[in-house]
Amino acid sequence: MHIPDGLIPFDQAMIYLIASLIILSYFSFKLSRKADMEKRLVLSGILTAVAVVATTITIPSPIGIPMHFFVIPLVVILLGPYNASLVSFLALLVQALGFGMGGVTTLGINVLDMGIILSVVVYAVYVLLVNVNEDLAIVISTMAGILAATMAQILILTFAKTTSFEVLLGSLLPYYLMIAVIEGVINVIIIKFISKTNRSILEIEKV
Repeated sequence: MHIPDGLIPFDQAMIYLIASLIILSYFSFKLSRKADMEKRLVLSGILTAVAVVATTITIPSPIGIPMHFFVIPLVVILLGPYNASLVSFLALLVQALGFGMGGVTTLGINVLDMGIILSVVVYAVYVLLVNVNEDLAIVISTMAGILAATMAQILILTFAKTTSFEVLLGSLLPYYLMIAVIEGVINVIIIKFISKTNRSILEIEKV
């Protein structure tokens, strides 16, 4: 889902970057007021490393197109949307500078859709469903976040006139729907494992 340099006009890319930085600054301010910062920073660092590694590993898929997972929905469920957005920013920055994934000028775009939009949607859906059924909440919120990020990317690419909306919708949506379902199930397994081995992680305030 990483959008590389050169695909989006520079002026549009800068607008997305400024918007992302403003939102991230607000999220950072909200996080800085929390009392559990030491534990939160340790977990954020670990999850950032996991996100960098996991999203650079491609896995064969049934449709023949290599896929990689997002990890950010899991971070949202563990630490909350503000924290997850910042983890996403750090992971995407490392990937852009160190692995050539995405781009420097498009960093704001990638953070906006794979970080901010994805995180906020995952959290909203998770909170809505968690009291009904936790496993269902994890799966549906993961799917909703990934599909929201996909739609955001489709609209951004359409607005930049890279290709038609119909082509983007038909090619990207089914692919990321498949990833969303698989990642949702994996997140349930991971959360259950954490619940049995170190439940204190799940008790951190979601911010």
